[in-house]
Amino acid sequence: MKADAPTILFVVTEDWFFASHFLPLAREAVRMGLRAVVATRVRGHRAMIEATGASVVPLDIARSRNSATALGREVRSLARILRDHRPTIVHCIALRAIAIGGIACRLTGIGRPVHALTGTGFLGTRTDPAGRAIRAGVTLALRAGLVSRRTRLLLENTADARFFGLAPDDPRILVVGGAGVDPQAFPVAPLPPSPPLKLALVARMIWSKGVDTAVEAVAIARARGVDVELSLFGPVDADNPRAVSSQTLAAWNGRNGVSWHGATREVASVYAAHHAAILPSRGGEGLPRTLLEAGASGRAILTTDVPGCRDLVRDGVDGFVVPPDDPERLADAIQRLAADPSRLAAMGDAVRERIESGFTEARVAADVGALWRSML
Repeated sequence: MKADAPTILFVVTEDWFFASHFLPLAREAVRMGLRAVVATRVRGHRAMIEATGASVVPLDIARSRNSATALGREVRSLARILRDHRPTIVHCIALRAIAIGGIACRLTGIGRPVHALTGTGFLGTRTDPAGRAIRAGVTLALRAGLVSRRTRLLLENTADARFFGLAPDDPRILVVGGAGVDPQAFPVAPLPPSPPLKLALVARMIWSKGVDTAVEAVAIARARGVDVELSLFGPVDADNPRAVSSQTLAAWNGRNGVSWHGATREVASVYAAHHAAILPSRGGEGLPRTLLEAGASGRAILTTDVPGCRDLVRDGVDGFVVPPDDPERLADAIQRLAADPSRLAAMGDAVRERIESGFTEARVAADVGALWRSML
């Protein structure tokens, strides 16, 4: 890398989130000859990030702090990093990083921002007055950012642009296939013997993922005589106010065919051991990586009619798409899958082909890299 190479600064709240979703972007930046720096809360994933050739700078930022004082402190911390590293591009990932990154760039006059929205988060599921007020503030911030010719907006589905009152075809907006997935890391394994029909829900254990809906739907299906089991794989997200408590998970574990296994890094092995993926999200998604991984594994997907999920899964082709918060309809879909193993296999084949056609890490990295080049 040249000593005078342009710098790209990634801003993200958690190092684990960058390590699980965005390492291909760091590799693409290094491949392009950029000096890549990741500003994040450092926990246990520094080495994984640095293995891409990027460097890591600690940033005291937390999703659980929502006061103006905390936000101001984070903006000042990021502003110091901007002055130290003088990045050409500031790639802010998810809502909180977008908020502090946009303000810090304006205050310092340093960096051309890329606001990478990974979903609407809690704003996509809240309809109370406070939620509407926060949504209005975020909308104003995003629109203000797009007033500048220096700013670009990166989305994972077109509905998120409309959610904030933006035009999806705005030339400053790029829609990509989520974080993408490497199909070679998720080889298609033969379906396990059945019955029972084995479903895997791989996600953080938070209410917005519809974990409770999946548990209830499986109980309904079993009451109808369907031989089905549900495995939950994911951590309790202590920093998320919508986390499902460990007590609730313990109460579900071992009942009505449900088992909770905690966090896992062996996602490919999980899907190899199950017939289908299930994610009855309540919304707020960008394009869930867990569905990309399930699709790459050649597994049919049961999900809900919310942005991101419906952008990947074609109802009746790659799996079934049902209304959110409707365990009866989800139980119907489970029953249909259990009754037709040949259709289950055909859906898995279809979604694997769909992943390979446009939702790979290589495709996403190439699209984002082209965006960066246009800004340099």
